[in-house]
Amino acid sequence: MGVFGIFSRRKVFPWVPKGWLLAAGASLTAFGAGLYLRTSARSIGMVTVGAGVCLLGSAALRRHHPQKVKVGVVTEVVIHPIKSCRGVSVNEAECTEVGLQVGDLKDRHWIVTQENGQKVTARQEPRLVLISVSCENGHLILNAPDMEELRVPVKLPESNLVKTIRVWGSDIPGRDCGDEASHWITTFLKSSQPYRLAQFEPNMKYRNAKEKNPYFRPSDKIVYPDASPILLITEASLEDLNTRLEKKVQMRNFRPVIVVSGCSAFEEDSWDHIQIGSVILVRVMACPRCILTTVNPDTGVIDRIEPLETLKSYRMSDPSEKHIYKSAPLFGQFYAVDMTGHIKVGDAVYRLL
Repeated sequence: MGVFGIFSRRKVFPWVPKGWLLAAGASLTAFGAGLYLRTSARSIGMVTVGAGVCLLGSAALRRHHPQKVKVGVVTEVVIHPIKSCRGVSVNEAECTEVGLQVGDLKDRHWIVTQENGQKVTARQEPRLVLISVSCENGHLILNAPDMEELRVPVKLPESNLVKTIRVWGSDIPGRDCGDEASHWITTFLKSSQPYRLAQFEPNMKYRNAKEKNPYFRPSDKIVYPDASPILLITEASLEDLNTRLEKKVQMRNFRPVIVVSGCSAFEEDSWDHIQIGSVILVRVMACPRCILTTVNPDTGVIDRIEPLETLKSYRMSDPSEKHIYKSAPLFGQFYAVDMTGHIKVGDAVYRLL
């Protein structure tokens, strides 16, 4: 088949745009030709031919650099510091391999747990969505209806216990945020059992996204998100859904970190590789939706029916993918981070061909 043939097969390297594969194949083939001629040549002329072939390979690499087609514009960037709590809309953010961050404010780096370390989300405690979060002077600041403001230091004392937290069958560490935070959250949620707040610290071991879903790569890392560091949804997809609902829902029902406009509904389903600012993202899979989408983000009341039932009427997976998504409808796309950098509201979104 040859090097060029191998690199032209998408199934061998499904994460890489076809243009990159062809370019790599052309470049390596040219290099091999040049090396062969260089070692077997009996004259200066043959060496010159080998060098010329290498230059052709270099030209092929430039010629096959992925084309960029503008498909939309970023209209919202959102960080959700505490899993299931209210998101923070920001103008720009750093996109790391484990998600978005602005200074100390990092996406899903805090989590509410039971005493035994089991995660607690708005599926069990829907009022979590009413807790707003901000960051100021080295403190995470929590506010909620009828509660006094709580300030939790971002840099926790080393004397605070590091415990094992269970998130979708995977273990990941987190440092306990203390009894005051525990009492505040337990009181607000009016829970009969005590809850704890835990924080992931930079020196701790990440979860491997592939443990949750085999479609991720072994190198894909996450902290406390369900499955992926990046969830992207387009405004047109939400608008399409709302035309089918008696009572409209908000983007906050679905908790994306990147919202895009300027495209058609569900166009994001086909964006395998995209560039936003200096960031390159690769699409892994659709986001299967659950009852958390039925929690009203303004009241903290769970409906358990809509918009989930309407989504099930027209956003189910292909029968060949039932083993992946089962009975969950699909809304939004999970992305892994191929190149870190910065993104901001107003950035163009390019599809890489």
